[in-house]
Amino acid sequence: MRNLRFVIEYNGGSFFGWQKQNGKRTVQGELERCFFDLTKEKVVFEGSGRTDRGVHALGQVASVKCECAIPLKNIKSALNNLLDGDIRIVKVEEVDEDFHARFSAKKKTYVYVVQVGGQRSAIDFQTIGFFPYDVDFEKMKNAAKYLVGKHNFKAFSSADTSVQNFEREVYDVKLSKRGKVIKFEITGNGFLYNMVRIIVGTLLDIGRGKLDENCIKDAFENLDRNSLGKTMEPNGLYLKSVKYQ
Repeated sequence: MRNLRFVIEYNGGSFFGWQKQNGKRTVQGELERCFFDLTKEKVVFEGSGRTDRGVHALGQVASVKCECAIPLKNIKSALNNLLDGDIRIVKVEEVDEDFHARFSAKKKTYVYVVQVGGQRSAIDFQTIGFFPYDVDFEKMKNAAKYLVGKHNFKAFSSADTSVQNFEREVYDVKLSKRGKVIKFEITGNGFLYNMVRIIVGTLLDIGRGKLDENCIKDAFENLDRNSLGKTMEPNGLYLKSVKYQ
C-alpha cells in the first residue's frame, strides 16, 4: 500500500466546494473520478481542509492510500491530462504511511484578495472579492496586530458551526496594497468555519470607520459575532499553503 501526498491548485468558481456531493461537481469528486479512470482503483482524496463553494487553492494538500504502481511523475502528468483546466496537480510524492493531509497539518496560510472602492471588474468577478468603500489602510494594519496570538475566536466563526473548541493561534497577519487591491495573508495553526472571511470583513469595516479597532480585542472577551464585520464573499479567498513541520 502506498501513501501519496498531492499538492493541488484549483479555481473554486466552478465547484460546489472541496467535499464530494452527489450530483454536484466538487474538487474531491473530480480528483477521485480521474484517479479511477487512470488506475481503475477507488480511492479517497483526504484533503487538509474543506474549502467552500467558490474558494480557490494554490496549495491544497491531499493524501491518498492506493495500490497503483504507476511512477509518480506519470501519475502527475496523466491526472493533469484527465482533469479539466480548473484543477492542476502541482506535485505528488510518496510519504510515510502514517501521514494524513488533515491530521498531520501544523500550519495553514490563507490569502484574501479584495478590491476596495471603484467599480467592480467583470473579468475578476470569480477571483477577487469586492468592498465598495475606500479604507484607511494603516488603521487596518494596526488593527491586524491584535489578531496575532492564541485566542478564543468564537466571535470570528459562523453561528452554525459544530465545533466545540474555538481556541486557535494566529502566527502572522500581513496586509499589502497595490492600487485599489488589498491582499490579506493570514497564517495559523487552524481556522474555524468562515474565520478568515470574517477577519477580513472586520478589518475592512475598521478601515472604513464603521468599527473601532478595539472591537477585535473586545470580541475575544464577549465572543459576540454581531460585534464584528461582515462575512466576505468566498471568491476572494485562497488556501495558499499547508505546512507539516
